Amino acid sequence: MKNSFFVLLLSLVLVVTACGNEEKETTNEPKGDEAIEETEHEEETAQEEEKDEEVTEEKEDLAEVDVQPSYIVNEKTWKVEPIKDANDKVVLLTIDDAPDKYALEMAKTLREKNVPAIFFVNGHFLQSEEGKKTLKEIADLGFPIGNHTYHHENLTEISEDKQREEIISLNDLVEEIIGSRPQFFRAPFGANTDTSLRIAKEEKMIPMNWTFGYDWEVDYQSKDALEKIMVENPYLSNGAILLTHDRSWTNEALEGIINGIQEKGYEFLDPNKIQKEKEAA
Repeated sequence: MKNSFFVLLLSLVLVVTACGNEEKETTNEPKGDEAIEETEHEEETAQEEEKDEEVTEEKEDLAEVDVQPSYIVNEKTWKVEPIKDANDKVVLLTIDDAPDKYALEMAKTLREKNVPAIFFVNGHFLQSEEGKKTLKEIADLGFPIGNHTYHHENLTEISEDKQREEIISLNDLVEEIIGSRPQFFRAPFGANTDTSLRIAKEEKMIPMNWTFGYDWEVDYQSKDALEKIMVENPYLSNGAILLTHDRSWTNEALEGIINGIQEKGYEFLDPNKIQKEKEAA
């Protein structure tokens, strides 16, 4: 009789304990709307992590890893020349007066076509938050930024102190916006001075004029005319530095210019392959 009582008592204890454990496990699980919210939160978190991974991978793709300098800029001919056995059938694309109205769209076109270029910027386009944001986006797309002076003044007509201010103040501003200083310098109108060239070298920038360009001339301020002259002219040759601007007609002609030059067998040179001033012997 006592054995039966103890067996019954033990059975009741086990049942009560099991129910208690089941209740604890159940109360820890979200129910109804809570479960839905938790699932949605988990999905959003997973999507954000996936997006972050894609952005990181894209930036890694754009980064130039251990690119060896294989070209120099010839300051007498204003062409790029190969070092040793690098491909000599190349051209370098440059875009001045950025970022005005069309630079970002041009950068996206270039990115889609996997064509490199240098964007030479003016400081007066970077005085607004929108201008700063645009410059950051262009740099984040992987394009080198060049110095085209702050106010685009003719350097031959201003003092040495003013020339220094025009160049250095822009370098400071660009560094503030994108985290690095320009590595290339182009004087407005191609009008270099001994002072500007000295400052450029002090700032470890490569001075760079151009071989040819046409989009500021009235006869070539249309898509078709500009495409034709940029592709069909005697100055298109090995190492040519192409000058274009942040203009509506240049933006419209850009893809046709790229296609036409590539069809002639030219490769668009990655500016990162140009020997920097600090690397020069």
